[in-house]
Amino acid sequence: MDETKQRIALFIDADNAPASKFEDVLSEVANYGVVTIRKAYGNWKSPTLKAWEELLHEYAIQPIQQFDLTKGKNASDIALVIDAMDVMYTKQIDVMCFVTSDSDFTPMVTRALAEGKVVLGFGERKTPLPFVNACSKFLFLDQEKEKTKSVTKPKNIKSDTKLINLLRQAIEATEDEDGWAALGPVGANISNKTSFDTRNYGFKNLSSLFKSIDLFELKRGVGNTYLVRDIRKQTKS
Repeated sequence: MDETKQRIALFIDADNAPASKFEDVLSEVANYGVVTIRKAYGNWKSPTLKAWEELLHEYAIQPIQQFDLTKGKNASDIALVIDAMDVMYTKQIDVMCFVTSDSDFTPMVTRALAEGKVVLGFGERKTPLPFVNACSKFLFLDQEKEKTKSVTKPKNIKSDTKLINLLRQAIEATEDEDGWAALGPVGANISNKTSFDTRNYGFKNLSSLFKSIDLFELKRGVGNTYLVRDIRKQTKS
């Protein structure tokens, strides 16, 4: 294995994640390095995990059996956290990836971040925001094409006050005296604050997101890079 590549530990809460989207997960984590640990947790005697069971051998996932010892309680959550803590302190791991829609793992994520790990999260849109925002990056797995089309409408984006404020603050933090900010630093500023990813809004990259919102203007800078400015600055310059 290339020693320069980051090592990734992948933990799957099979009870709370769609097996049909696992290839999407692997495609994303491949951008960060090599997955050296792959574990999936759940009651494998349950028929609800049949779809995950079919993926175990194909993707070399280690199944961790957890019986439902108490009604209404998921023993898999505790087992996953114990293993994740063990891996974090005993293995050479750079990135920790959690595939789940359960917010119970939020403390685990914050602890991993405190230890200097990059934390990737994957789940459905029902995932509580505390868990989503705690991750270094979080991607929604149930972002269907039909939904993407509706999400990409500028009027829908403009109504998202939280998003618009996030974008404006990032520009303000990195802009020059004329109000123009390079897209790279803007994206980095946003990433330092939250698990923001343009694909969750239906856009491939940050430039296409800004282009869709008439509250901002875009132009090419040095080296064909993009510069962005809050359109309110246009009237002041």
